Amino acid sequence: MRTPLIALAATMTLGIVACGSGVDGTGSGPSTPDAAASSTSTEVDDRLAVVAGSPFPAERCAANEAAETITFLTGFDYAAASSIVDVIVADAAGYYEELCLDVEIRPGFSAANYPQVASGTAQFASGGSFSEVVAFSAANDADFVAATVEGRTAIDTLIIKSGLATELEALDGTTIGVKGKLPPSIDVMLRGAGLVEGENFDTVLLDGFDPVAHIAIEPIAGLPGWKSNEVGALEREGIGVHLFDPLDFGVPGSFGVIFTSQSFIAEHPTAAEDFVRATARGLTDAIADPTAAAEAAVALITSNGNPNFLSPEGEVFRWETEAQLVLEGTPEGIGLGVPDQTALQNEVDAYAAVGLFGDVPAPTALDYIAGGLASGVYDDAAEVVWPS
Repeated sequence: MRTPLIALAATMTLGIVACGSGVDGTGSGPSTPDAAASSTSTEVDDRLAVVAGSPFPAERCAANEAAETITFLTGFDYAAASSIVDVIVADAAGYYEELCLDVEIRPGFSAANYPQVASGTAQFASGGSFSEVVAFSAANDADFVAATVEGRTAIDTLIIKSGLATELEALDGTTIGVKGKLPPSIDVMLRGAGLVEGENFDTVLLDGFDPVAHIAIEPIAGLPGWKSNEVGALEREGIGVHLFDPLDFGVPGSFGVIFTSQSFIAEHPTAAEDFVRATARGLTDAIADPTAAAEAAVALITSNGNPNFLSPEGEVFRWETEAQLVLEGTPEGIGLGVPDQTALQNEVDAYAAVGLFGDVPAPTALDYIAGGLASGVYDDAAEVVWPS
């Protein structure tokens, strides 16, 4: 595992695979069969190669400009979250511009992003998890692929009122509040303790997004939330809770996914890879200085009128927490955000068991990974290959 840089606060398929920088034959990063695998590969003229410290090729610049405006949709406003804040930081630093890319960032919501990428009105977007990308792609017969997967664990945790339960089995007979439905990672965790929704415990819909108001609701034992959001909000109010983290129970998961379409990669392979290249550099910067990254997100939140009432302290907590999770989950020698095929297959297998994909066998993760995009932008030291 990588050495953490900060202390943890409370808590789809066309790869561009070639030797070198993914599409271009230079600067290939550390690659394992899982990290770099994809069902299709594409070769690009060596004149388009990105070489560290050398000028950006004019031909590649022209190819990227031909992609015209690349629209990126965030997963939740301009929140300082993985797969959002890295794009914000990269844009603010001018990294896309340096690679001849015209990138427009628009606020979105994860579930609403998929039809726009499918229709081509957006080219990249933030997704809630790899399984979410797979589920939307399979259900809509779309060609979504995950370009990057930054978090290698579930972001969800089960938040239980203090003093009520320290073992999962103690939740038998209780009621859990949910926003929409029980997250798959929490469902799998509870089933592992013999607790099935509707049989061993009930769920009730919660109104709104205020965890402080939710935890005060008398009939419920607790609620699922994000380690990087609800946990911090409760902590800032001095509300004690007990957390059941799926990671502690061996439940696989992911967060911070940026997805695109096979169609866009096929049409604009260099632009697709260089979007990932610039975003990877933005992610590196955001992890190195999480406070500055969160502040950049807050500036956009404020300029957009802050419709979701996000707070500066909440966004700092969000990104400090997620940055730590990204670091802890990424093995040494592997570039940040490079998808791990084996781990992602374990995820879809586990979530298929609770019906996330309907009454069909578990999907094949490889069919939804653009593995060569992310692995192709790193060198052998897992550093982003960047021109002069």
